[in-house]
Amino acid sequence: MTDTDLSPFDYDTHAVSAADTLSPADRYQELFVAVQTQRVFPDSKTFVDCAPRQHPERILDAYRAECGEPGFDLKAFVMTHFEPYEKRQTEFVANPNDSLAEHIDRLWPVLTRHPRQHPEYSSLLPLPHDYVVPGGRFSELYYWDSYFTMLGLDESGHCELLKAMADNFAYLIDTYGHVPNGNRSYYLSRSQPPVFALMTDLFEESGVHPASDYLPQLRKEHAFWNDGADQLRPGETHRRCVCLADGSVLNRYWDERDTPREESYLEDIETARSSSRPAHEVYRDLRAGAESGWDFSSRWLGDPQRLSSIRTTQIIPVDLNSFLYKLERQIARLSEAKGRHGCAAEFRQRAEARLAAIDRYLWSEQRGAYFDYDWCLGQRRDNLTAATLTPLFVELASTEQAGKVADVVSKRLLAPGGLATTEVSGSGEQWDRPNGWAPLQWMGIRGLQHYGHDALALQIEERWLSIVSHLFERESKLVEKYVLRPCTEHASGGEYPLQDGFGWTNGVTRKLMQQDPTHEAHRCRAGNCRVD
Repeated sequence: MTDTDLSPFDYDTHAVSAADTLSPADRYQELFVAVQTQRVFPDSKTFVDCAPRQHPERILDAYRAECGEPGFDLKAFVMTHFEPYEKRQTEFVANPNDSLAEHIDRLWPVLTRHPRQHPEYSSLLPLPHDYVVPGGRFSELYYWDSYFTMLGLDESGHCELLKAMADNFAYLIDTYGHVPNGNRSYYLSRSQPPVFALMTDLFEESGVHPASDYLPQLRKEHAFWNDGADQLRPGETHRRCVCLADGSVLNRYWDERDTPREESYLEDIETARSSSRPAHEVYRDLRAGAESGWDFSSRWLGDPQRLSSIRTTQIIPVDLNSFLYKLERQIARLSEAKGRHGCAAEFRQRAEARLAAIDRYLWSEQRGAYFDYDWCLGQRRDNLTAATLTPLFVELASTEQAGKVADVVSKRLLAPGGLATTEVSGSGEQWDRPNGWAPLQWMGIRGLQHYGHDALALQIEERWLSIVSHLFERESKLVEKYVLRPCTEHASGGEYPLQDGFGWTNGVTRKLMQQDPTHEAHRCRAGNCRVD
């Protein structure tokens, strides 16, 4: 029996109801298409999160029997046969006497879900333990969001919840072979940035589990991302793997499906219509962009002002390959600790090969930074993004490379409110200027600290905390993303309105405040406003 066959976790299968892995589009077929294209709900995510009031086959049969009748009312039919997800109603009110840290601590129970009952045939994938959701329209567990949320849970002393989430992620890998984008059936065809190796370090530091307990899951995740890699020849691709001209293999984002995203169905159809490329290629690239977590950004576009020019699968990303380097190093380290020297040697070699390829294809000595690589065009992209700091975050950069990156970031990506996402503004995409995001602040700060660039790290930290605390004082809440300048406007762009909550903002802010006990953020207080 190999590592990938073993798991130290004894899941109570009776506590986890059977998952319906058919997505809503597969289940409801032409009914699904009608609901989404006729905009029964303003937000495409609403219908795919609905719970059926009876067996889906009976609903579909009823629709087929009734839809051709004169005066058929599709919305009335949907409301009769489905129960829309209702945003959780709470009595939570911001306490004007609470500090920002106390406010965040009081929010954790509001964002925690207890999966005791599971709607039958809904898109929600059951989990064995409690978990924390981002908030707003995001009512399920998300993969890379959760790592940054966990930073705050750890700081707030929620060890049991941290352990519950650790076991949930192990369960997802053991059950599906990877961590889906989120625990919804329509997310099963993709993952998100592979940060489970980072989670295992946090679990060990927090006393939840030794990192070595997760070696089987780490190897399964690696197998998922590198499926088919060993059989590729130069110029060939398979799923998430690209074999480059020198035989090096690096990874890209991908999705198993090439149809419109079910949670953004009409939006994707409209995007594909405005492209000259085959629709299925656009759909795949939109889905791959969603797997990246940067959905969406000029980073993935041929024309930075047109989403329809998206080409995610043709791009080898800096951050993805940095996370996979970390994963390979983690497997090597933990295998060595368990006396599995052959496995350790194999994964050290894999990590070294990846590092050499990153240096060859993603590092620009002339420009002093890391850039994504367009493998179809055979050249590095020219758009500088905050992902250039991810190699520092996972400590794969040399001292000299880190110094050059710090200099470039200081000159080109440092904004009044922290670390800018890209240099592109006016694209209308939420992962572009002027928006800033908590996970990018954390990775940038920690990456710079790893190499002794503490002054720049402190600048980013202080500016980010100032922006977050300013909005908190004004509106008594934390949000998904922020405009990185002192102003009264909210961050915008993307496919949905700004969301309150918000899991990863809470987590990163809580952790940064602990690291900077003198920052003015500790002195701010909420206005007396109700928080939804």
